Amino acid sequence: MKNVLCERHTPHAGATEEIERRTLPAAAAEAIRATAAAIAAMMERLPGWSTSDAAALTDPRLIELIDARAAGLPGAVRHAVRPPATSAGAAIVSGLPLHDGELGPTPRDWRQAAAWSGQAEYRHASFELDLSMLLLARCAGEPFGWEGQQDGRLVNNIVPSPGHEHEQSGASSTTLLSPHTEDAFHPQRAHLLMLGCLRNPDLVGTTVSSVRQIDLDDRQRLRLREPLLPILPDVSYGTEFHRLQADPVATIGGAEDEPTLRYDPAYTPLDDADDEFRGAYSHLGAELERVCRVAVLHPGELLLVDNDVVVHGRVPFTPRYDGTDRWLKRVNIRLPRRRTPAETGESGYGQRTVTPFGSEMNEEDREFQAHPVTHSEPQRPGGRSDHSG
Repeated sequence: MKNVLCERHTPHAGATEEIERRTLPAAAAEAIRATAAAIAAMMERLPGWSTSDAAALTDPRLIELIDARAAGLPGAVRHAVRPPATSAGAAIVSGLPLHDGELGPTPRDWRQAAAWSGQAEYRHASFELDLSMLLLARCAGEPFGWEGQQDGRLVNNIVPSPGHEHEQSGASSTTLLSPHTEDAFHPQRAHLLMLGCLRNPDLVGTTVSSVRQIDLDDRQRLRLREPLLPILPDVSYGTEFHRLQADPVATIGGAEDEPTLRYDPAYTPLDDADDEFRGAYSHLGAELERVCRVAVLHPGELLLVDNDVVVHGRVPFTPRYDGTDRWLKRVNIRLPRRRTPAETGESGYGQRTVTPFGSEMNEEDREFQAHPVTHSEPQRPGGRSDHSG
């Protein structure tokens, strides 16, 4: 690693740093899996524990165990999952022990994956790996879910699904999943995205592009800092957004030497902007393509993505639907990091987070959860559904 920097400090735009590579020490990695197995065994002995609890991962007793056991994991775990430290805004963490034979078949969709996690006869290692991901995410920050996405699960399953091959969605395969900020429409979007690879036989790559490595001229940066257009939710969150407030947001934020990015062209009504703004936005897209890097994950590897700095996507691949396809698990993570106060008043289109941990929620987040804004009318372009991984 060329630079070891604090969480938000990175070199100037145009830096050429690659994706960081980190390794979990063997003892720390084994401790994660052993702890997850112990928690699974304990939960299944508790009275009132049900398969739906296993699927959602939100039982208060489970959350208490994750909190306590994550705190007891070796410090090397927290060091490995710290936020990416360089201008690339992403890190690959290897070393989590995982064997293909323990997984069972790749599910056909996230609903099947959730059902299998909650049923002992089909579970294989999926439930324990959900717990492993939660432990890792808790060492990094505060894991959370979305009420409107994958039934509020804290750990999402990303698999190719029949009938969705050509969508702009995590369930797609044969089409390029375009670069985007995860849940860019929402002020409570993740600070850190964690993708864990269970299976990737075709070596499908995840693309990452960092705003800290692009080149824009002063006028382009100035225009992209204007809160001119809204970013709208994808259709996985519903379709009744015309009743809710559509807040214009800035594409580029942050300090001049530490820019942040909020980008989702598939859900941004660019036709409503003037020619100069569209030109700057187009140049931004070209620059993100220029600096794009491809992370090819192997089983037992994690990809950490700074969601304030990096847009991510996925290269196309041909699914087989024979139980051997690519299978990732994803966790959204909140850090004790403050965004611009202007975001506090955004509507979030009525979408609410699932926050059973909640310890890192700052006052602005608490205010939004207590009093979400719901008025005005957005316009809706076409685009991606359930965008992820």
